[in-house]
Amino acid sequence: MKTTIVCGVLGAGKTTFLNSILKQEKGKAVVLVNDFGSAGIDGEIISVGGIDTIELPSGCVCCTLRFDLITAIRKIQEQFRPDHLFIEPSGVASPSAVIDVLDTLGIQPVTVVGIVDATEFIEAYETDMYGWFFKSQVTRSDIILINKTDLVDEQRTSEIIGIVEMLNPNAVIVPAVNAELDAGLLRHDMRTPNKEGAQGHAFQAETITVLLKGIQRFDFLKAFFERMLSGEYGMLMRAKALVQTDRGPYRFDLASKQVAFEIFGKEVENSRLVVIGNDLKEEKIRKELER
Repeated sequence: MKTTIVCGVLGAGKTTFLNSILKQEKGKAVVLVNDFGSAGIDGEIISVGGIDTIELPSGCVCCTLRFDLITAIRKIQEQFRPDHLFIEPSGVASPSAVIDVLDTLGIQPVTVVGIVDATEFIEAYETDMYGWFFKSQVTRSDIILINKTDLVDEQRTSEIIGIVEMLNPNAVIVPAVNAELDAGLLRHDMRTPNKEGAQGHAFQAETITVLLKGIQRFDFLKAFFERMLSGEYGMLMRAKALVQTDRGPYRFDLASKQVAFEIFGKEVENSRLVVIGNDLKEEKIRKELER
């Protein structure tokens, strides 16, 4: 069973990448999502394409979820027998823990795809915004997708490539728009034993999950997401929601200091929102959304 680990910080484009690459997949594929937040939004987004999806509860892959990850992979092997397994660990985790689990289970071949956001990569690198795991995701990847290059100039893209080459000279580096990658590049014979053995713990982000009752007003949610950019609800890294609105089912996203929304592909039975960040004003968030 060939396996691809897809890593990257929150909002880099992992789910977009998966939806794109799965359209090129010729064999049977299964996606294993360690979604951050109990609502399981990413798993539902991926399952729209008809691909089998198994979700793990939120937490630290390298410790509390290790047993669950082993159990889930064994279940996938027994029940689905896929040709290709895609694993998307939490955006605040290093791929090291997943690689260790796959090694324990004797699963080969394995490729790690790291996705970086061109609009914030240099700031994150220079300020150490996400801690040790940010560089770990780059150094442990076999393919590094520099996403959102359409939002930066060529000089910035070249600077990012230079930093990535310094951190991981053996990686295949691919500038991209909308996290698109030619599946032909996704070879599974390229991983060499990595020198970094330290596993560590994931960055300790706070997560708030809010279940939304009834039909929600689209205009209110759009304005709420835009207000979250101001910092009045805390230091947000990411927010995402699947909601049945008065305009129909919608997906809302806040990432890389941008808000986006689009029509979702099916009716949303359980509307919910997940907010990820630090020093979050949970009471204020819930009060506004649950009124």
